[in-house]
Amino acid sequence: MTDRRAILSGSTFEEQIGYARAVVDGEWVHVSGTTGFDYATMTISDDVVEQAEQCLRNVEAALAEAGAGFADVVRVRYLLPDRADFEPCWPVLRRRFGEVRPAATMLVCGLADPRMKIEIEVYARRGAA
Repeated sequence: MTDRRAILSGSTFEEQIGYARAVVDGEWVHVSGTTGFDYATMTISDDVVEQAEQCLRNVEAALAEAGAGFADVVRVRYLLPDRADFEPCWPVLRRRFGEVRPAATMLVCGLADPRMKIEIEVYARRGAA
């Protein structure tokens, strides 16, 4: 039997849709697609780079609650409605993942709310660092 627990961020979306920000399953941490909303205020910037920074703060909080960090990330997925918004985010992403070098994919797709310009999903293995 593995250790499985849900981590909630307080986002209203988690309650409305019925999911967890992250799920810890044994040594694995699965962080849901995370957007640039500040969950304390449920506000979001219009700027894609600021959204990327907030996404990463939200992901970092979930990882920390799971007993992991960015160094433990083995897979990252970036989802953006506009491919032109990806390159401006590279410096922000490189600061968190440049040394870690997780497997990565970028997809162009619609997101749940038109204010969302980027969504980031990660998989981490606790103790991988």
